[in-house]
Amino acid sequence: MKKIVYVIILVSNLIFAQNEVKQLFDEANDLYKKEKYTEAVDKYESILTIGKYESSELYFNLGNCYYKLGKVAPSIYNYEKALLLKPEDRDIKTNLIFAQKTAIDDISIVPNVGFSNFIYKISLWFHYDVWAWITVGFSMLFLISFVFYYFSGRTIIKRTFFLGMFVFIGCLVVALTFAFLQKRFERTIRPAIVFEEVTNLKSEAKNSSKSLKVLHEGTKVYVKETLDNWKRVELTDKTEGWIKKDAIIELKK
Repeated sequence: MKKIVYVIILVSNLIFAQNEVKQLFDEANDLYKKEKYTEAVDKYESILTIGKYESSELYFNLGNCYYKLGKVAPSIYNYEKALLLKPEDRDIKTNLIFAQKTAIDDISIVPNVGFSNFIYKISLWFHYDVWAWITVGFSMLFLISFVFYYFSGRTIIKRTFFLGMFVFIGCLVVALTFAFLQKRFERTIRPAIVFEEVTNLKSEAKNSSKSLKVLHEGTKVYVKETLDNWKRVELTDKTEGWIKKDAIIELKK
């Protein structure tokens, strides 16, 4: 009986939280339409503080608000967050480009090339959870093919499903591989945005070391390593150095 009560309480809390999120989101959208961007930001941000409620639309709208307010780093950060959830969304990509143009640093982008980059792009077609479900789907198709192969009495049907078994097991292995790679990329590729108005990229993880480059808010970096209050980062032009941990905010938690 107690378990039933706990379940009812849990479901009720979830429904209440969802209703609260929807109400806050609608209120924030209304404030945005009225050009009350600061108030809209407060509403959108309050949704994120409730719990694990996030969506590309939420981050996209937050990015729009910050862009209207002229806040470079927060606008780029939220557009990038939205793009992580919807990598192929054209509106997000377009607005991100506009926001990036407001940043001071104009760092060239050296494209990644080679087979590993090709595999990485394919892995981004789906989230690793989706790749996992695709794997389950091919597993079921393999099992169905095996059942039809085993119980069928006609040679042509046996051959067809026997071939299908190999096709589905091959697809299963491919999907499973991409799920694993996507999860690995998720852990190893750690983009971040510079939030400090001005900060230095150092050659070593100490204040007295040589400054390699001056960075400004809105610049995108990739975190490679953490050492005390420093992070070793790589810029989009492949320059590497150390930056104060508090100067950046990572896009992936």
